[in-house]
Amino acid sequence: MDAAQEFVIEVSGLVTHYGDRKILDGIDLQVRRGEIMVIMGGSGSGKSTLLRHLLGHQCPTSGAIRLLGTDIAGASRKTLYAIRRRLGVAFQGGALFSSLSVGDNIALPLREHTRLDEDTIRIMTRLKLEMVNLAGTEDLMPAQLSGGMLKRAGLARALINDPELLFFDEPSAGLDPVVSAELDELILRLRDVMHMTILVVTHELDSAFKIADRITVLDQGRILITGTVDEVRHSDNPRVQDLLHRRPAANHADPDAYFRRLVAGHLVPGR
Repeated sequence: MDAAQEFVIEVSGLVTHYGDRKILDGIDLQVRRGEIMVIMGGSGSGKSTLLRHLLGHQCPTSGAIRLLGTDIAGASRKTLYAIRRRLGVAFQGGALFSSLSVGDNIALPLREHTRLDEDTIRIMTRLKLEMVNLAGTEDLMPAQLSGGMLKRAGLARALINDPELLFFDEPSAGLDPVVSAELDELILRLRDVMHMTILVVTHELDSAFKIADRITVLDQGRILITGTVDEVRHSDNPRVQDLLHRRPAANHADPDAYFRRLVAGHLVPGR
């Protein structure tokens, strides 16, 4: 496999349970170096659970996860720490510390994990803020930023260590169409200029179709399809088309079976 086709994420047979409930059911996923992979699916499809596994925050019931060539399923804390230093994570709401200025939020990973002097840290912080079009905001507090600015500040913090692999959780959620489009353009520039591999979790169709090299569609813990935008658009899977056209899934429940489930556990023997 040449460098252009190197897989930086490899997931094989991933199964996860919450109690007796199976959340992920045999997930197989590969993400190539330098591509933007979008993970889509409805609420409860398993997107967030899959993301937690990829970040090493949760151990699967079974299966393997290789991140940047390292098996992280069941890895030691030392191994996970080394891998996470090569990752960037932009959280859905920005996740800035409200008691720190924007600049201090961005600089925090450098102060915690490097021995760089303060002058260098300030320069790097300003560079990353300029990269996300937030130049001059380092002295502001998070409460003084709009929703779109918070997203971009969170992205600047995720980029501060120049990660090889960037995870972006719901970048367009809660943003107006103009700000959302600007953020999409920024994600594309990161791929093209920094040659970064980016995995985006989103339910926003317009954003997904604009930025994705490939899309993976999840439903009820299983992958329905992984393919290019055109392949997903023209999929003959009816559930994929339901998601793309915002159609509710058909309900074929047996009324008698539904009633039995409702009363199960509430009937006392002998009464």
